[in-house]
Amino acid sequence: MPAEFGGRLTRADLLVKVLRPVFRRDLALGFGSGITSLFATSAVWAAGSTAQRRATADVLLGGGRASIVHHELAHANAILRDEFAATPLAGGGFSLNGRKDVIINAARAQAYVVYARTDRARSPLSHSVLLLDPAELTAAGGLARLPRVPTAGMRGSLFSGLQFTDCEVPEGSLVGRVGEGVALALRTYQVNRCVISATAVAAAGTVLHSAVRAATTGRSRPVARRFHKPLAGVFADLLACDSMATVALRALSLLPDRTHVLAAAVKYVVPDLLRESLEELAAVLGSRGYQHGTPEYGALDKLSRDLPVAGLGHAGTAACQAVIVPQLRALAERAWFKEEEPPSELLRSGAGLPHLDYRLLGIADGGDFLAASLVGSAARLAEVRGVGGQLAVLADLAEAFVTELRALREQCRAIPQGAAALADPAWCVLSDRYALVLAAAAVLGTWEGQDGAEPFLASPAWAVLALTRIGGRLGIPVPELPDDCLGQVLEELVRRYRAGRSCDLDATELAQ
Repeated sequence: MPAEFGGRLTRADLLVKVLRPVFRRDLALGFGSGITSLFATSAVWAAGSTAQRRATADVLLGGGRASIVHHELAHANAILRDEFAATPLAGGGFSLNGRKDVIINAARAQAYVVYARTDRARSPLSHSVLLLDPAELTAAGGLARLPRVPTAGMRGSLFSGLQFTDCEVPEGSLVGRVGEGVALALRTYQVNRCVISATAVAAAGTVLHSAVRAATTGRSRPVARRFHKPLAGVFADLLACDSMATVALRALSLLPDRTHVLAAAVKYVVPDLLRESLEELAAVLGSRGYQHGTPEYGALDKLSRDLPVAGLGHAGTAACQAVIVPQLRALAERAWFKEEEPPSELLRSGAGLPHLDYRLLGIADGGDFLAASLVGSAARLAEVRGVGGQLAVLADLAEAFVTELRALREQCRAIPQGAAALADPAWCVLSDRYALVLAAAAVLGTWEGQDGAEPFLASPAWAVLALTRIGGRLGIPVPELPDDCLGQVLEELVRRYRAGRSCDLDATELAQ
């Protein structure tokens, strides 16, 4: 909960640092007993009245939970559906009707934040947000709680349903204005997407530790050679994911009106990279990876089940495409290679930032500060290409991604206006390529932003390996990986495993 209302939340990037120890142990625990209330109440912090914020703060400070009521597995979490409809009453307030069977914490929440249709027309103004007290609704009648629903993953979270039947809710339950529901969702989902992606990196780090344990236990050599590439590669991928998520989390405080597209790109890229990482680590773990319930090796099996369900806990891939694709033409015409680089505080480790303010979060403004950062990084690296070694390779990689951005600029200028772009898979593919370019930009920016306190992150080796792997996914020409690069990354991974350190940018000491 934001500090302004009595909580301790000041910045999203700092929130993630606090949450990661929980997510390293259990993704379901982090979701079900942690961040769901934050996701639910974000609309209240963004547009709620003083009374609504005070009431919500009282619930959370008292140890209560809030549940967001638009979660729908069958509809990929699209809120533009008719599960709930709120009809205005003549004397004020609404009559709420509808049913959902799969809602996290529906049975144990003390507040519901409901996204309900208030206009039959399919438009951006069709939905509104209602803040409801389940105790009052139950006493008045019209609310029925449905049984728990078993899920393949995140079994430790409580999913059940709600059914509203002619349930009268007071006029003061409306959050913001009538018809503002979609806009509030688009604004506040930015935080959700970035936080979930960043915390999932911590869960994947636990699996990576298990794989290193399997590759080193009972062997005369530190790590079998056949495991060098997958272990070092996954480590580099986790650092790339963390770079992208961290830049977006910091941007929510520093550039809150300009982070909309980047947040969608984070949610688009990071889960896919993590799923690919789990597949690579499965080959290292072998049969050990499917030992149910074992603390040493059970993380792979559990996260493989939990991650897909967690991805459906907020906006899915299609929803992220729906954010990115309509912006690509405007970015190509007005932003790429024209915009100035972001403030240095965004990428400099340890730099101070303003507090996160949900009211300042905006929807796409036509700018792209991270693409501008990529162009700037490539220009600076070009000046030191003559040094040779890993720096020269890093400079070549940076230029390769700038070349890809130029190619995207030409392709995106042909994207049609309106919904037609989302109906054509050819245009949707461009969002995939663009999101990977932003991931590369985040890696370069994070590497440049190091202050030297962490020698490994200040070295180019991890960035070279991470960018080589991103380039391979894009299918663009990339230089040969230097001979010493893989070894340096692997050495750092083994060092962190033995020292009990996390596999993210922070290298945090892990609880035993």
